[in-house]
Amino acid sequence: MPSEFWPTAIAAVGLVLIVEGIAPFIAPSAWRKYLATALTMSDRSLRVMGLVFMLLGVVILKIA
Repeated sequence: MPSEFWPTAIAAVGLVLIVEGIAPFIAPSAWRKYLATALTMSDRSLRVMGLVFMLLGVVILKIA
């Protein structure tokens, strides 16, 4: 198992970077507006949003 961990972890990080890069590549102005909105959100709202994204990711991984 340890020999399989690092290639899988690196592939996962690569996929995250690809997905994170899609929005600023396709719609940079909309991405800037999203970031400006995020700057005005409370810490609690950002934490809840982060938790929802993490839980959604876990569900997707369990389904896959």
